Amino acid sequence: MCDAAFDQQDAEVVCRELDCGAPVQVLGEDAFGKGDAQMWTQEIQCRGNESQIYFCPTSPLHQHNCTSNNNVGLICSGYTEAKLMNGSGSCSGRVELRFLNKWGTVCDACWDMRAASVLCRQLNCGIAVSVVGSDWFGEGSGEIWADVFDCDGNETKLSECSVSSWSRAECSHRRDVGVVCSESEAHLRNCSSPQTLNCSSTQ
Repeated sequence: MCDAAFDQQDAEVVCRELDCGAPVQVLGEDAFGKGDAQMWTQEIQCRGNESQIYFCPTSPLHQHNCTSNNNVGLICSGYTEAKLMNGSGSCSGRVELRFLNKWGTVCDACWDMRAASVLCRQLNCGIAVSVVGSDWFGEGSGEIWADVFDCDGNETKLSECSVSSWSRAECSHRRDVGVVCSESEAHLRNCSSPQTLNCSSTQ
């Protein structure tokens, strides 16, 4: 597909159709090579909420000189769902993310308060109060995700944050990260004890 005929709304649909989360970056041909497939000669005009690109309207490409040098590339987040496990409710617990249909825990070397704030917002749990280790909510099992979520802190969900690999992290389930959000029962119950949790951010 020609990069001149592909925008953010189209990327949203492609990532959704592939069950790959949300688009992180739309790139040019040099990212993934030219390929040898025939160039698509229609401009895709997705609204962004379609389930498949097949359902997007199309129109003929005009005034664009599209060759294999103009192929578009796309990076999707891969992370499609998030939850907090083993806490006192749905707003505190061990961070678990679904990546390409597999659930896994998150390494604490790859997590900060900005990412925690985005996760709390995504789960409708207020703001992040604390990032804690596995001694709070126990060790998980299965996959361990060691990606770094480079969030500004203003995103509405983790899939909007750019993601990079953290290959240096020696992750095990002893390093599973947990998050306490402001709407959690644990925060409300312990807010009179600031040494336990940082309550000042919600006062």
